[in-house]
Amino acid sequence: MSMVATEDAIIRVENLTAGYGDTPVVDSISFWVKPGEVFVILGGSGSGKSTILKCMIGIYKPESGKVLIGGQDIVSAEGEHRFQILNRIGVMYQKGALFGSMTLLENVRLPLEEFTELPPPAMDLIATLKLELVGLHGFEDKMPSELSGGMQKRAAIARAMALDPEILFLDEPSSGLDPITSAEVDQLVLNLARNLGMTFVIVSHDLASTYMIADRVVILDTKTKGIAATGSPMDLRDRSQSPWVRQFLNRQVTPESNKRAHSP
Repeated sequence: MSMVATEDAIIRVENLTAGYGDTPVVDSISFWVKPGEVFVILGGSGSGKSTILKCMIGIYKPESGKVLIGGQDIVSAEGEHRFQILNRIGVMYQKGALFGSMTLLENVRLPLEEFTELPPPAMDLIATLKLELVGLHGFEDKMPSELSGGMQKRAAIARAMALDPEILFLDEPSSGLDPITSAEVDQLVLNLARNLGMTFVIVSHDLASTYMIADRVVILDTKTKGIAATGSPMDLRDRSQSPWVRQFLNRQVTPESNKRAHSP
């Protein structure tokens, strides 16, 4: 992928420091995401992947730094200004977070009920179209418990798309899925990115999925609480100047990686 200037980015994370209590998990990190890109956040356990995601979607306030979405800082925004920024994003949580007492149609139309004044038939139509986009046409009346894990992830993506956001944040979309189902979800992400021009920010630990879908990645370093590398995952795997980055992306266990894993 060709590089673009950071001023053209749809998301910019600037000098973000965040953690819990007095202990930062990430310390003064910066990166950017361009429009239409599939951007994946990678890192070992405890590296701060989920913390960064929570800051980016506005549910966790960092100690310092900015998260600019379309040039607007979600960290400092309040009231109607904050609501306008949040309207530009959709979120799929790791477990899907579907309401078990609602049908798929009811789950997907819920954001429309909360944030629009559309008539019920229009909400039903939009929810039906979103389910069709993710390959769940005909499943509108099914309950989440009647679906496979992959179908639940698809339904959660449909709900995240209900308000037509520009950016979708996905938290571990491959988690708990078998390889074939995971590949199907990966293909859905690629189709949405290519056909609708959507921007994706994905937290993942699945390297096979990352190589399939990611335009660029950022790799977090648990030891330094910073960024070890940013770029194309395959380029970093094969040509990074950092031995640790190459080992991480090749899933190689080495004395150095063991040392990092057990560092306090």
